Amino acid sequence: MRKIYSDVVQFRGSHYDFGFCQGELLKDSFTLKNRQQQWKVRKPRFHTPLEDAKGVFTRFAPKIWEEFLGLQDALKWPMERVLLEFGGYRVNIPLFGCSIVTGEDYLIRNYDYHPKTYDGRFILFQPTDGGFATIGPSQKITGRMDGMNEKGLVMGYNFTNRKRPGDGFVCNMIGRILLETCQSVEDAIELLKEIPHRGSFSYIVLDQKGKTFIIETSPRKVIVREGNACTNHFEEMVEENRHYLVDSQRRLDILERKREKGSLDGREAFRLLNGVDQGVFSKLYKDWAGTIHTSGYFPKELKVWFALGGDQEPVTVDFSRWLHGEGIDIERIWGEVDTDIPFVHMEDKVDWYTH
Repeated sequence: MRKIYSDVVQFRGSHYDFGFCQGELLKDSFTLKNRQQQWKVRKPRFHTPLEDAKGVFTRFAPKIWEEFLGLQDALKWPMERVLLEFGGYRVNIPLFGCSIVTGEDYLIRNYDYHPKTYDGRFILFQPTDGGFATIGPSQKITGRMDGMNEKGLVMGYNFTNRKRPGDGFVCNMIGRILLETCQSVEDAIELLKEIPHRGSFSYIVLDQKGKTFIIETSPRKVIVREGNACTNHFEEMVEENRHYLVDSQRRLDILERKREKGSLDGREAFRLLNGVDQGVFSKLYKDWAGTIHTSGYFPKELKVWFALGGDQEPVTVDFSRWLHGEGIDIERIWGEVDTDIPFVHMEDKVDWYTH
């Protein structure tokens, strides 16, 4: 077992100042040192023209571009490198898992991926220059893999396929833009139909009215369907699926059977996903599909549960109180995962040659 943590980052202010603050925090971090080392092995298989990226961010998320400017000034990097590390536009995403189940008043999510990619950051950001306040774990520093905003809109996504990628935003940046700019599931659907997608993902959204939808997206098409459980394959756009769907279907069957037996409350749903012996939690860390965290979002109360590793008692964060000016007295969230693979934010020399 490996003890791990996520740093809790709280910030109220402009996007530029938030970017500058993050740059200051990252300057001497293991995260940047390890990523610099990893790029020596994993050459980028994409190209991000500066003016193209600026143009598309100006259209969909101009304030996030200002966050990039803050990162650039703090780190004293050229913008091309900022976009390479944090831009979330035209970047290939390796295979990974994830499972999500929703109820009328909750969304519970397992984030399954590789330890060497995990940020280890749990972010609360209340912008003063436009956009909704958000809470949730970060991915690639500026992106969000799941989260909730001040309007009670909740989002999580699941990977489907990386074949035939297009020019567009990757999942974590789409998640960030969605949370900062949308206040209902209808807004989220409209954005996901309009924004260009790099890969094929399902976005699961829930709002304070209890409305929930699964939006299947690819560079070629977007389809909206109703549903309360989602893993790593499309139900509608089956032509976009990978050939091997056995594990994805197995996890989906478990989630749907539990729901069919009766209504799951939030705690039961959390235990279903976080319990190591329930069949949904994954230990396939070496295969880029091990469960690192379980998130629980409760939009009507504006509360969040967060746990690192399996069989954990979640930390509860009252987002409503934080929005009204109260700070959170937690600096780090701790947990345990059953792997010997090092985490990129916790150790030096985490490259792709070892473990």
